[in-house]
Amino acid sequence: MKILTKWLRAYLSDLPANDAQLAEDLTLRGIAVDGIFPLEDGNGSFYEMDITTNRVDAMNHYGIAREAAAIYGLELKPLDEALPAPLPSAQPFPVRIEAEDACGRFTARVLRGVTIGDSRDWFAGAEVATYFGLLEQKQISNAVDATNFAWLAMGQPTHVFDLDKIEGGIIVRRARPGERLKTLDGIERTLDPEDLVVADHVKPLGLAGVMGGWDTMITPATTNVLVEAAWFEPMAVRRTARRHGLHTDASHRFERGADFNAAPVASALVSRILLANGGSIEGSLVDVRVPAFESRTAHRQPIALALSEVHRILGTTIDQEGITASDVENVLRALGCDLVSQQAGKLAAAREDSKWRVTLPGWRLDLEREIDLIEEVARVYGYNRFANTLPSFDRGVQALPWAQSEAAVRNTLLAAGFHEAIASTFCSAAEAALTAPQPGLAVPLGNPLSEEAGVLRPSLVPGMLAMIAGNLHRDVSDVRLFELGTVFSGATEKVEERPALALGAVGSLAEQSALHPARPIEFHDLKGVIEQLLSRFQHRSVYFDRFPPEAGLTPAWLHPYRAARVAAEGITVGWFGQLHPNEASARKLKEPVLIGELYLDRLYKLPLRKPVARDISRFQPVRRDFSLILDQSIPWATIDQALTGLDIPELVDWRVREIFRDARLGVREYSLLMGVTFQAADRTLREEELQAFQTRVVAAVAKSGARLRT
Repeated sequence: MKILTKWLRAYLSDLPANDAQLAEDLTLRGIAVDGIFPLEDGNGSFYEMDITTNRVDAMNHYGIAREAAAIYGLELKPLDEALPAPLPSAQPFPVRIEAEDACGRFTARVLRGVTIGDSRDWFAGAEVATYFGLLEQKQISNAVDATNFAWLAMGQPTHVFDLDKIEGGIIVRRARPGERLKTLDGIERTLDPEDLVVADHVKPLGLAGVMGGWDTMITPATTNVLVEAAWFEPMAVRRTARRHGLHTDASHRFERGADFNAAPVASALVSRILLANGGSIEGSLVDVRVPAFESRTAHRQPIALALSEVHRILGTTIDQEGITASDVENVLRALGCDLVSQQAGKLAAAREDSKWRVTLPGWRLDLEREIDLIEEVARVYGYNRFANTLPSFDRGVQALPWAQSEAAVRNTLLAAGFHEAIASTFCSAAEAALTAPQPGLAVPLGNPLSEEAGVLRPSLVPGMLAMIAGNLHRDVSDVRLFELGTVFSGATEKVEERPALALGAVGSLAEQSALHPARPIEFHDLKGVIEQLLSRFQHRSVYFDRFPPEAGLTPAWLHPYRAARVAAEGITVGWFGQLHPNEASARKLKEPVLIGELYLDRLYKLPLRKPVARDISRFQPVRRDFSLILDQSIPWATIDQALTGLDIPELVDWRVREIFRDARLGVREYSLLMGVTFQAADRTLREEELQAFQTRVVAAVAKSGARLRT
């Protein structure tokens, strides 16, 4: 946003710093000035500023001036709300807040006999034409300019209606089913029953806090106007704006929490500009409030603050005197707080054990706790004025219980050719519902920045899919990523955190040799990586299985016929497979995407496998091949487990050599050639020993349902 130093100095006539020094001091206090652009003819400079979303109070000239006043200990000029005396009215203009869960305050002022035309200078030192020209803000008419001036000056959105086109009075309500509204951008919109609207007794007049309506807009023929300034609940405005694909200056501020007490002041500023061209005020300001919202914003409970806690948290300063009680009081009062000392007798400023009850200003909704006030003291006092010290600590650094296991997982995946990545901790409600291991695990945020990031992720899959899509859409065709992160479950009041691992792969494997040319990565490649990962842990059994699609047990984000469950010691530790075609289509992914997630909190319960070094035997190994016939329902894992259970130290290796399918075999049968290696560490094996081992191997595989092929 752009801020004029000429405008700032109108509120701070004795500002001692030049524009460059002011920019540096503001930036050091967290009000970042990204660029300074000098203006000609002695008009100072304009700042290009980056204001964080929690500091909506600083998204205007008066808010920045307040920060400068706190930094330099200056007096901030109050905004001039003076208006001509109103003409008597038979009855106040009717205003009713029907949606009390979405609108906390609505003010309305009637102006009659106004002339719509160019804006005129309306008080010395605040020239609309001059300021707008320097900001390159287009002047349209005094009605539009007045509302723009109000939010540029003090950050409060306002709106002006053509009074003669309002039927009855004002009602702030939810839209009715089937209602339509043509907004000021010329688009006719079908309203949702959840939309918050400002309406008269017949029709909707505008989307509350977002955009006004076409039918009541100000025209050159307008003579009577209604000035509106209100406070709307942030989530109600955000949902309405997102639903209609709108983002306006008004919605930007209301979504982040406006000042509950700003509406009457902004109404006066707008009215003064309009009345500069003639006209009069009819009746007093109509001000309707909802007590529940007022108590949560403008009349919040005071916060207890102790100077001893300020010293404990912030530590020592480079100034010998340090942060005194006077410093605390001066900073917080300059920021709009009201402090009441908790000591009797001596002045608080002279006591080291000073304590206060601090009443918070309505424009600082981000202040909620004592630590927030301490942060404000440190910020305005200047972080550069604190001594460089380290906190005292008399213990050694202790690693997390699963640190070694996590390192083993990371090193294994890096060795397998995967790259570690980090995704957002948040996801949308739809993504959370799709990928959560169990329904109802998602934890919604109380004040999300957007609908796309409104939930704490219950799974790492949404972030992994976003990263894969981001690479593919930027012509990176071969992607292999993993993320070690935290997933969340429970409720907003009590959130549980668990470690998890997400894997994603798409593209081709590089050529390794003439016998292993480049080929697309497939399901079994990802399975092999997961087997390699699980081999780092001690376990008696690990197996992979799948369920029929009609069972509904396979996660919805996986292909029902190309997915598998990973189980260790009989417990599900993850899922992997090909991304479901519907999800791939929704993300515009044309290539088959392999993705998986492991529940590391379960896997970490298994101890890491400890490498055991053995001397290489000097004696000749002996290999025997077994040609087996198996039913198609018997996987290799069953045979593998049977041989694992044999207590034969000389049985050092067994693996599949070949798989053969032929019509001469039985229906639903296949042939498997299994190679087995025997080797002793202290002797050459004799034939009778080998015969005994072979007999035990045949018996073990027979129990698994296999038979020797004849």
